[in-house]
Amino acid sequence: MNVIIQSTLKTLQKARNLLNNLTDEQLCNASVPPYHSSIGSHIRHILDFYDCILNVTAENKIDLTARSRNIDVESRCNCANNYLEEIIFKLNTKSININQELSVSDDLGLGKIEIPYTYGALLAQANSHTIHHYAIINYIFDRLGIILNDSDFGYNPTTPKKVVSN
Repeated sequence: MNVIIQSTLKTLQKARNLLNNLTDEQLCNASVPPYHSSIGSHIRHILDFYDCILNVTAENKIDLTARSRNIDVESRCNCANNYLEEIIFKLNTKSININQELSVSDDLGLGKIEIPYTYGALLAQANSHTIHHYAIINYIFDRLGIILNDSDFGYNPTTPKKVVSN
């Protein structure tokens, strides 16, 4: 298995741990300012991104704006977990050529455009994107008083480790 896919799977495993330790109420709590987004909305967004990536057309096109946005994934841990397992299963079983050239549609703020990628580059971007959303989720955890026993959750692997001195 390719190192990009292995890294992606390792990153997604953290969502499994998160979902197995939250209640539905915690998942959909949107009380934390300034954005009032929920842990569930971030998880759904992450999984929708991967779902788009895994739905490449016969013409090697991917549309990152074609997200399912299933509200049940945002509010029910079992639905989010099922969606996560579906994504993990596809990543484990789908034959992915990381050098395959793709045309990716996205909206960067000025309308929908097509961007040339390789499958590997898109998966690497998705992994970084996931970690970015984990950092936001970690902020929400802190404000809600939720403790997740994962000291690396939401930290990019390249982030220097802080040395705590007494």
